[in-house]
Amino acid sequence: MNIKPKKNISSGKFMESKDKSVNQSKGKVKSYNEVKNKTKKDNIVGNDKSTGAIEEREDIVIGRNAVIEALRGERTIETLYISNSKLEGSIKTIVGLAKENRILIKEVDKRKLDSMCGGEVHQGVIAKVTPYKYSEVSDILDLAEKRGEAPFIVILDEIEDPHNLGSIVRTAELFGVHGIILPKRRSASVSTTVYKSSVGAIEHVKIAKVTNLNSTIEELKEKGIWIYGADIRAEEYSYQVDFGGPCAVIIGNEGRGISKLTVEKCDKLIKIPMVGKINSLNASVAGGIIMYEVLKGRLK
Repeated sequence: MNIKPKKNISSGKFMESKDKSVNQSKGKVKSYNEVKNKTKKDNIVGNDKSTGAIEEREDIVIGRNAVIEALRGERTIETLYISNSKLEGSIKTIVGLAKENRILIKEVDKRKLDSMCGGEVHQGVIAKVTPYKYSEVSDILDLAEKRGEAPFIVILDEIEDPHNLGSIVRTAELFGVHGIILPKRRSASVSTTVYKSSVGAIEHVKIAKVTNLNSTIEELKEKGIWIYGADIRAEEYSYQVDFGGPCAVIIGNEGRGISKLTVEKCDKLIKIPMVGKINSLNASVAGGIIMYEVLKGRLK
């Protein structure tokens, strides 16, 4: 084989009739106390009355670091919501970036922010954004070519936990991954939880969604990309592999691992050395270890 190389709020609607705002739409900066929005309703999250669970959405970003990266990224921010008790520190940076981009800023009560994000930790700031725009697999390959680097891709086989997906995206950005490929079905999608877990790294990593993961793997192999599958049954350890050429690493589902058919598509299976009594790692941790091995091999 040739190596070529969430929670929907209880009301379902959110009334902003008494909240203070700053409207930057005309380029004129106004103080928080100068503008009152008397009629606008902000419907940020819906409501699942049966479970009270946060609905996974793509159009809000919560948390200071995540919002800063969103402001610096390519997505359009429609409205920035700021807690009236958190106007200090990095919030000032966020407000400054929002003003530069003429984004509508609204000062609201902390309890309302809690409701808007279903009780998730928001650190005093929420951004209403346009939905995430997924890339094509070709965009990922083009990025590697543009950088003059051998493609380094992470393929996630049915990673369903949004926290795991967010953590993997964060690690992928740090270790130089050119892009991540997800199946359209049975996989977490980019959402509020994923965005916050990635600490905004979502803005800097290309993510592609494909209909048929195994067909995509075959297409990558035809382009000379070596496919590695992380599997506890492997005979070779990740630190023994030369990752210098074009490669894609497959990380499997949190419970089931890589599916049987996908395992059969791999050029080589690799595993992580473990000496403890528990014989499995969290998907994001396993992915991080292998991504580190790839980067380490390429820096030699």
